[in-house]
Amino acid sequence: MTTHADTDIDRDAFYVTEEEHHDADGATALGFWIYLMSDALIFATLFAAYGVLGTSYAGGPAPRQIFELPLVALNTTFLLLSSITFGMAAIDSHAGKVRSTQVWLVITALFGIAFVGVELHEFAGLIAEGATPQRSAFLSAFFTLVGTHGLHVSFGLVWIAVMLVQIGQRGLIPANKRRLMCLGMFWHLLDVVWIGVFTFVYLLGVVR
Repeated sequence: MTTHADTDIDRDAFYVTEEEHHDADGATALGFWIYLMSDALIFATLFAAYGVLGTSYAGGPAPRQIFELPLVALNTTFLLLSSITFGMAAIDSHAGKVRSTQVWLVITALFGIAFVGVELHEFAGLIAEGATPQRSAFLSAFFTLVGTHGLHVSFGLVWIAVMLVQIGQRGLIPANKRRLMCLGMFWHLLDVVWIGVFTFVYLLGVVR
């Protein structure tokens, strides 16, 4: 015979079981996708601003006068290679290979550091020649768009360093795999954005 107290216990147990069940992977992925979309909107706005201001030279230098395509092409290669090496890290992380995952992340970081270094070298050269952000609307839009991308890559490098520490301390636990997944989406977005920068800013700028 079922008593009233037994019914209350069963109801409470059912409620607790339902409350504790949740999908952490799904929540993390959804939240990070929302962040990535907001980041993409920021870059879309910067691209639109450059599209409007990109021909306003104010008597200053035009893109074909200051852009060094071989250097930019080399930098593009660095970033695209970093995307490949990060993909290798993701594959090894799914296979549970801690050491090789760390090695691929280090290689990815080295390519990222090289990318940021070349970009800083380019900025320093432009400023030394008097092509500063204050010189014209074109240069203001250029420095803002390319500089924002460079800041994102720098943040990604910090994130990679943090992941290397976390993987070294705790291994490839599910939480670290989720973080690597989010980092991968972020890093690949930066590759896509840079392809747009290389095409829209540098290539079209030299052709004009």
